[in-house]
Amino acid sequence: MLNSMKKLFSGSLSKTKLAMVITSFIVFSTILGFGVFHGTKAAVTVNVDGEEVTVRTHAKTVADILKELDIKVHPEDRLEPSKDTVVSDAMQIVWNPAKEVKLVIDDKERSIFTTAETVQEFLAEEDIDIQEHDKVSQGLNTPIKDDLVIAIEKAFEVTLNVGGEKQQVWSTSTTVADFLEQHDITVNDLDRVEPSLEELVAKDAVVNITRVEKVTDVVEEPIEFGVVTKNDDTLDKGNEQVVQQGQEGTVANHYEVILENGKEVSRELVKTETVKESLDRIVAVGTKAPPPPQPKPQQVVSRSTETSSKEFYVSSTAYTAYCNGCSGVTSTGINLRSNPGAKVIAVDPSVIPLGTKVYVEGYGYAVAGDTGGAIKGHKIDVFFSDKDAAYRWGRKKVKIKILD
Repeated sequence: MLNSMKKLFSGSLSKTKLAMVITSFIVFSTILGFGVFHGTKAAVTVNVDGEEVTVRTHAKTVADILKELDIKVHPEDRLEPSKDTVVSDAMQIVWNPAKEVKLVIDDKERSIFTTAETVQEFLAEEDIDIQEHDKVSQGLNTPIKDDLVIAIEKAFEVTLNVGGEKQQVWSTSTTVADFLEQHDITVNDLDRVEPSLEELVAKDAVVNITRVEKVTDVVEEPIEFGVVTKNDDTLDKGNEQVVQQGQEGTVANHYEVILENGKEVSRELVKTETVKESLDRIVAVGTKAPPPPQPKPQQVVSRSTETSSKEFYVSSTAYTAYCNGCSGVTSTGINLRSNPGAKVIAVDPSVIPLGTKVYVEGYGYAVAGDTGGAIKGHKIDVFFSDKDAAYRWGRKKVKIKILD
């Protein structure tokens, strides 16, 4: 048969033409085979972390394609469809590699691999509920990237007491100073803050702010006028006549007052000014001797046991057992701190002897049981156990009656 073909070709074609035909046949066969090989490849679109690439392949499975592309898939990565899926034409493969994120919740840190695209998706994946007052270091729409740090401070309730008014507020673990700034609380120079501004706010803590004010209080008090007596030999003995009416003066006492949450806690006298001088009352006392009485026949003289008395006006002040420089024990040995109900006055012993029983107008029965460096002449100091009662007594002129 070969000989027959040779005869046929030799009869119809020259040797050169035969060579050209054979060569053309081989080229055609090669091109045809190459076309058939490539024509049977599947077209696959691979989405690699948001970047798309289209490949044509004879790979049988998704795993084979990833191997061809030198892609290593970790367990935390997201791959769709799975590695075992058989490749088909026009297939779409999505590979989203996981990113490592550091999650810090109330100072507790852990690393997490995630394929979430935003912080909000990541928190939802981890089942982390963010409340209104919680602090998140990243915005919820922040894209996830490798080594992103997401710090969360969980809010808790704190009792805030400002000037005696309490309220429940939310806070995170921060300093007291930052906590007050967050809630627009201004602290003045004299205010007290507990705990201190540098301390951290903890759950169920109570932050107290005591509002402290320093004010000046000016109190005007009367100055009792003195009583001056003058002997007058034109008046019968025992008679008195007012020559000049007395007038009270006025003194202004300046007190430095400390207020805490609007309530007075201390008061200190810092200055005294005389606004108006007092004017003494002048009384003329008669010294003219009366005429001798005419004797009466058979006069019966009766003796009585009536108590004699002497009355006069004095300038009075008040004191307590706890005043500045006071020991609480009188010069006659009466312990006023142990006997707060005692009725005692301090006197000038040259005017009223110590131990004398007296009756003081507006005060009652008392004993002259104490002395004082400023108690000279017609002056007395009235004892009170209560500081407020002593303030109310103030300084005034009173009548005193000496009892035998």
